[in-house]
Amino acid sequence: MEKKEKLMKHIIAAVCIQCGAEYEADDNAYTCVKCGNVLDIKYDYGYIRGKLAKEKLASRTDYSMWRYKELLPVEEDSRLTPLRVGWSPLYKTERLGARLGLRNLYVKDDGQNPTSSLKDRASAIAVVRAQRAGMTTVACSSTGNAASSLAGNAAAMGLSSFIFVPERAPKGKVAQLMIFGARVISVQGNYEETFKLSAQAIERWGWYNRNAAINPYLLEGKKTVSLEIAEQLGFKSPDYVAVSVGDGCTIAGVWKGFKDLFEIGLIDKLPKLISVQADGCCPINRALETGKPIERMEENTIADSIAVGVPRNGEKALRAVRESQGITVNVSDEEIFEAMRLLGTVCGVFGEPAGVTGTAGLKKAAERGLIPPDALTVAIVTGNGLKDTASAQTAAGEPLRIPPDMDILTAEFKKRNIYF
Repeated sequence: MEKKEKLMKHIIAAVCIQCGAEYEADDNAYTCVKCGNVLDIKYDYGYIRGKLAKEKLASRTDYSMWRYKELLPVEEDSRLTPLRVGWSPLYKTERLGARLGLRNLYVKDDGQNPTSSLKDRASAIAVVRAQRAGMTTVACSSTGNAASSLAGNAAAMGLSSFIFVPERAPKGKVAQLMIFGARVISVQGNYEETFKLSAQAIERWGWYNRNAAINPYLLEGKKTVSLEIAEQLGFKSPDYVAVSVGDGCTIAGVWKGFKDLFEIGLIDKLPKLISVQADGCCPINRALETGKPIERMEENTIADSIAVGVPRNGEKALRAVRESQGITVNVSDEEIFEAMRLLGTVCGVFGEPAGVTGTAGLKKAAERGLIPPDALTVAIVTGNGLKDTASAQTAAGEPLRIPPDMDILTAEFKKRNIYF
């Protein structure tokens, strides 16, 4: 214990977000034993302020999420993931901005992580902590992206993985799991039922729990997307950040990242969050809009990765949006498909449905005049379109099919008003 305290002195405790009870920051502390609520990792910002500065970051050559190790719940001598997780590109998208009437718009393409989603950031923390704790097996439930990120990162670290997915999970994501060598359990039920079964299995067999809704350390990995955004903008905080929302962990992590930077003095203000959910499954936004507690909803949306009817990190998400004085936007499946096409044709960014939902909401918010034209705005694309090619085909439509005949090609161009 003395060794761990010495190596983890940048962390004060794991704190219950409801009753404030504090626990030692180790893998025995996931939820509050007093009230059952989730925990948050409390850092010693005074200590970190002396360790992490702009000049130190500028001199670092590790362009991955681990360049922010002082703000992550890992020991100094932990073996880190061999995969390069993080430091995804941040594009200044002038053409998209012109379409939306936003003169200072950026897109963060997190689909360029090793397994093609933002979830790699959380899974990297999970496998490092599992390996450090001497565990050999990690497990989670997921609609797809958390699953593939865990399977890939576990394989790279030499760990075994058990993955529970609802039967509606896209075949491409399941295939990715199998390629990574995960033991995949396809559950004949919805995400809530899948989550419960994974929790029971994790408890029975003592696997490392990668479920972000339970394990508070995983949110700390997700927050690195915000640390990168700020650094890539020259430590100028955005005015607005649009995020796709499912169980609430990602948007809570985005907020935590900006708050960390503000606390240690690397940015001088905090952004407003744009919480975007699908019309067919928006329990967090509905609670924000009505002021009522989160209530279960059906999972009726093409955006499978955010189709979470019972959000496990809902309270953290509510607090994040409220603290940021943010806004909520719900979008239809067709608006999500439109965002896929728009990002592809205007930016060259290929996003899956859940990955582009934040952009779809940003578009809708801009059209409603909710975002000032000069605001520094960032849309986070959380997953690559190759994760769900069936949805991409639906969004894109069919190609022009003709025999190898130039006259027919010319006639088809004329019929479709294609001119050069």
